[in-house]
Amino acid sequence: MTQDQITIASDWGTVTATLADNPAAAALWKMLPVTLPMRDHLRQEKTGTLPTSLPDYPRQRDFATGTLGLWSGRDFVIYYTDGAVPGPGIIPLGQVTGDVSIFDRPGDVTVELTQAE
Repeated sequence: MTQDQITIASDWGTVTATLADNPAAAALWKMLPVTLPMRDHLRQEKTGTLPTSLPDYPRQRDFATGTLGLWSGRDFVIYYTDGAVPGPGIIPLGQVTGDVSIFDRPGDVTVELTQAE
């Protein structure tokens, strides 16, 4: 794992995440800072669209609470529960190290992703 840390800030609170060591996460790091409107999806995740696509990388179907993922080239996801997704799965981007339950509420939220200091 790379030790690149990001901050995910919203009106609901702020958490930190450690990025995965893969080309998609590295591309996300280089794109920061970015502000994303996110919506609740299936009462398990918040999803938002990145400004540009990230590189493809092997996918996984299972996720844990706090997983950051990429559903398609631009669909950024923050999971606030454990679960699994249908194929083709998600590209793992990282793991929240703070209390991701701040996103466990219905409704839209805008988040700002920045490189942690």
